[in-house]
Amino acid sequence: MRHKENVLVFGELLLRFSSADEKFINKNHTVSLFPGGSEANVSASLGQLNVPVSYLTCVPDNALAANALTALSELGVNTSKTVLRGSRMGLYFLLSANGLSSGQVVYDRKFSSFSNLKPGVIDWDEMMKDQTWFHWTALTPALNENMAGVCLEALTAARKNGLKISVDLNYRNRLWDFGREPIEIMPELVKYCDVIMGNIWAANKMLGTGIDDTLDRNTSVVDYQEHSAKTAQEIFSLYPQCKHVANTFRFMDNPTHNLFYGAYHTSDGNYNSKIYETNEVVDRIGSGDAFMAGLIYGLISFENGTDIIETATGSGYQKLFVKGDFGDGSFY
Repeated sequence: MRHKENVLVFGELLLRFSSADEKFINKNHTVSLFPGGSEANVSASLGQLNVPVSYLTCVPDNALAANALTALSELGVNTSKTVLRGSRMGLYFLLSANGLSSGQVVYDRKFSSFSNLKPGVIDWDEMMKDQTWFHWTALTPALNENMAGVCLEALTAARKNGLKISVDLNYRNRLWDFGREPIEIMPELVKYCDVIMGNIWAANKMLGTGIDDTLDRNTSVVDYQEHSAKTAQEIFSLYPQCKHVANTFRFMDNPTHNLFYGAYHTSDGNYNSKIYETNEVVDRIGSGDAFMAGLIYGLISFENGTDIIETATGSGYQKLFVKGDFGDGSFY
């Protein structure tokens, strides 16, 4: 293994309510409650992989938030940087037990403690002391204009303090509802990043890279891999700071089916993972976040591009068999 990094992850800690009945409101059944959120999920996986990781979020000072933070702490995540302010946590409702059927998500994140953050509240220089890596996702600037400003503030500080920066291009159209399109916000933020993870469709939507509109479920793996390499080269050209690009490919033909593979690119090399397929999915929520954690772990631990993408993809695939948002830190 190569040298260790100290990873600082920034994002909203959420509570997930899952129902076994897609009608959700039914006097005859209960709901399951899990801590989650993309960035918390990444932190949980890194903690279990013994990567030094600190999670920075903003939550109210109440028992519900404390319980969720404790769950992260028990997985090896440092939560001491948490900002306590405001009066409510962000929530999301999954209208199935595990995202296996329609998996429709309803967000309740407006006016949460985190979404009410504004530039100038967090002392980023202080938060980044002794940190070497900063991770964020596109979910945060999707919340509102102020959060986009907070991200810019954080990224400017991370670059000034010499941290490596990674981003997950999580695209959720239900979140981008404050009058700005991702392409208006994300390029200014992504230009600071050394590592960009997502998929070819998110890169098109957020960064303006090209996309072939004929791509569909019947497109071959080889064709998708070639498109991934082409998208990566566009990203390297548009964002010179970026040295690593990874894309996931996930397809679902029925509620318990998942076809999963990944691609990793540098300016001079393209690496493709094994192809994983299962009809025994337990919980598909958080598989992309486990992939992201595996990618960070791979970049920290290995020189070889094949080892890096196999670690990331194996981590994402393994999450399909773990209940809740958090992965278990293992590779398939």
